[in-house]
Amino acid sequence: MHPNTTALLLIEYQNDFVSEGGAQHEAVQAVMAETGMLAHSRTVVEQARALGVTVMHAPISFADGYPEIPSDPYGILAGIVAAKAFRKESWGAEIAEVMAPQTGDIIIEGKRGLDCFASTNIDFILRQRGITDLAIAGFLTNCCVESTMRSAYERGFRVVTLSDCTATLSPEEQDAAVTKNFPMFSLPMTHDAFLAKLEPAA
Repeated sequence: MHPNTTALLLIEYQNDFVSEGGAQHEAVQAVMAETGMLAHSRTVVEQARALGVTVMHAPISFADGYPEIPSDPYGILAGIVAAKAFRKESWGAEIAEVMAPQTGDIIIEGKRGLDCFASTNIDFILRQRGITDLAIAGFLTNCCVESTMRSAYERGFRVVTLSDCTATLSPEEQDAAVTKNFPMFSLPMTHDAFLAKLEPAA
């Protein structure tokens, strides 16, 4: 993989997941600790950025009252509403300081559901920049990460899922996603393996 045709997509590294006091932090804290995902994520983004990889952040947010979500939500969206998570302009919806965007990074706007491709212009941005390889990290492993992985795969990108830079609600769900689903639609790698595959641009 070459940095000038590779992008690193960081999904929902927001306070509601990442930080103490976040609405969903306790739910993901155990798997975050088990995978070391936050430290690994910081390492991979810093080194990838230094190599010239396109770094993209994909936060999710909803207006007050969650008008974007049906009045009788179910599944993961019901959990977001119940926890009052990811409210636009709230502390919880802000990208956590430890993963804050840097100059040159791209913030993908408009994410309202699980799949980053569904309600944003990420596909346009990737193609405009000549990106062929997309590495994905973030939350939740078996939800937004997996949904985005599948869409990227269908669109013809070479997809890498960073297995130790993801977290979800339980070790069992994490293991099932990483060992059973990721290999079907991506090239699962640790952050170290991904960085080793990157060849400095000529």
